[in-house]
Amino acid sequence: MHICLLDIDGTLLLTGGAGQTAFAETLAAEFGIPEILTKVAFAGRSDRAIVADLFRHHGVAPSESNWQRFRAGYLNRLEAALAKHRGYVLPGVGELLTLLAARDDVALGLLTGNVREGARRKLVHYDLWHWFAFGGFGDDHLERNDIATAALAAAKLHVNGKSPVHGEVIVIGDTLTDIACGRTIGARCVAVATGHASIQELSGGRPDVLVETLEDAASILDLLT
Repeated sequence: MHICLLDIDGTLLLTGGAGQTAFAETLAAEFGIPEILTKVAFAGRSDRAIVADLFRHHGVAPSESNWQRFRAGYLNRLEAALAKHRGYVLPGVGELLTLLAARDDVALGLLTGNVREGARRKLVHYDLWHWFAFGGFGDDHLERNDIATAALAAAKLHVNGKSPVHGEVIVIGDTLTDIACGRTIGARCVAVATGHASIQELSGGRPDVLVETLEDAASILDLLT
């Protein structure tokens, strides 16, 4: 059984800034921060790590209670932000997922920095949630490497009793972080230049496959032969 773990933002879809809007609205409403005063990187990172940086830069204690307060406020605002912003599913995504799901030797999961419920709401909004039965998410972990480990453990639990994991583990993402965390779990890595990183930047991570869009499904499927 092969395991394919996919990132969300920049890989499967773009929300048009809905996530960052929900972040900013939550900081304003829940913590009295009218605007984000510093540039914090979002791409390739966990929601928890992003929030920890925002708290630190704005003088908010990075406590568990403040994280849970932020998480609840963010989720309460995310669906409205998704409806307000013009996002879209990225090229080739539907076709690739259809091809992978049609195989009886592939299990599809997520490896994302989004909190689980945020991932679900984004993917439901774009009619993609039904493809994925398991994953690693950004609820509990700051680092993507730890999320990758959790995703692989969830994959093995999912396929237990169906088929042992003797095939490839494939990580598909749009950042150098996706490649790096994939390597920590022994995965073959596919980098796609549909996020913020260019094809030249991604090539520096030495992925096994580098594509402009997921329309190049043949190159990805070749990893499973």
